[in-house]
Amino acid sequence: MSETTESAASIFTVGNYAPVTDELTAFDLPVDGAIPPELAGWYLRNGPNPRTATGHWFTGDGMIHGVRIENGRAAWYRNRWVRTDSFISDFPLYNEDGTRNLRASVANTHVVNHAGKTLALVESSLPYEITNELETVGAYDFGGRLVDSMTAHPKICPTTGEMHFFGYGNISAPHVTYHRVDADGTLTINRGIDVPALTMMHDFALTPNYAVFLDLPIVFDLGAAMDGEMPFVWDDDYGARFGLLRRDDPFGQVRWVDIDPCYVFHVANAHETSSGSLVLQAVRYPELWRRGGGSDAEGVLWTWTVDPITGAVSEGQLDDRAVEFPRIDDRLATRAARYVMSVGNRSWVRHDLVTGDAVEHRFPASGPGNPGEAVFVPCNDGPADESSGWYLGYVYDADRDGSDLVILDASDVAADPVATVHLPQRVPYGFHGNWIAD
Repeated sequence: MSETTESAASIFTVGNYAPVTDELTAFDLPVDGAIPPELAGWYLRNGPNPRTATGHWFTGDGMIHGVRIENGRAAWYRNRWVRTDSFISDFPLYNEDGTRNLRASVANTHVVNHAGKTLALVESSLPYEITNELETVGAYDFGGRLVDSMTAHPKICPTTGEMHFFGYGNISAPHVTYHRVDADGTLTINRGIDVPALTMMHDFALTPNYAVFLDLPIVFDLGAAMDGEMPFVWDDDYGARFGLLRRDDPFGQVRWVDIDPCYVFHVANAHETSSGSLVLQAVRYPELWRRGGGSDAEGVLWTWTVDPITGAVSEGQLDDRAVEFPRIDDRLATRAARYVMSVGNRSWVRHDLVTGDAVEHRFPASGPGNPGEAVFVPCNDGPADESSGWYLGYVYDADRDGSDLVILDASDVAADPVATVHLPQRVPYGFHGNWIAD
């Protein structure tokens, strides 16, 4: 392990990056304030919880932390490792024929629900099905139809109920494959996407008419991998572009349009204007992960507008705050959402994409103050109203080395939480989660 990698790894063994060792179940959790009685479901969030002190935090085994809410109370908290095949026993990363072993997985990045299945995801492997009580069912390959990895950021179309996703990671072409699952959970489309090299394609976007792929200059580097460093590094010569694939012609030509070099981990949303242009909003980094260091750039909220006919692109910064983990009301995915809620510096930041304004829910300098991703939960199943509901997320309290589930009223995000659920142990920093309603 190089000195740089060793230093980075050591950061992830202290404070709230450090793993927890116990799998707990606790009932009737204490609450400050009042949980809205309309909330009934599970809040589940995934993240790395390494079982050993070696290696990078990114490679830690996945652990789901969940809270069950019903009848105005926090009924239970549970945390469970995702017991993948490679968690249970030694599983080689590659099969005897040299292909990737897609069941070898840490399943540590996201948890999504579609067609009655709750799936723990990491982009290098097959998904793993779990129950809403966090027990692992096993690897899920859509009845043998998926022979590729699955992104940790699938998109579910609220109009059709289809789930769109991609996989990447093959050394040989095609490096990327596009997949589509119908509303009943049947995998219907597998289609290779031609890109020049194996890049780290973490997220993508979906509009009513297009799937949009992000081919960006973080590229697989065998030398870095052999040296024990992150195997993906910045490449000045690779370029950056969006690939537009029409949803009604999934095996048709991908239209590629160039953009200024950058990297995007997380897309907030994408939609189409009345004139047919595509608008994509995401957290943009001007560069990342140069080999040997030298890049400490922060991500800011950015927007691109693309004419799919001419290929013309305009882009610009929406705000100068450093943010990550942007989320919208998922009922507005593929359509123009007004609000994006992101994680800022000891704050949740909600941007108004119509006015350009931003409102922060700032956490105090002491006490609970280090929030993770916030998920929007609507108050009913009716038409989308982004101010009628709540934001939920885990917040770490360094003073007591513990964590809470914080619930904000979406109509007044700057106000005090409507409820704070005190958890029986610390929830380490993690990645993504979702609310699964009854």
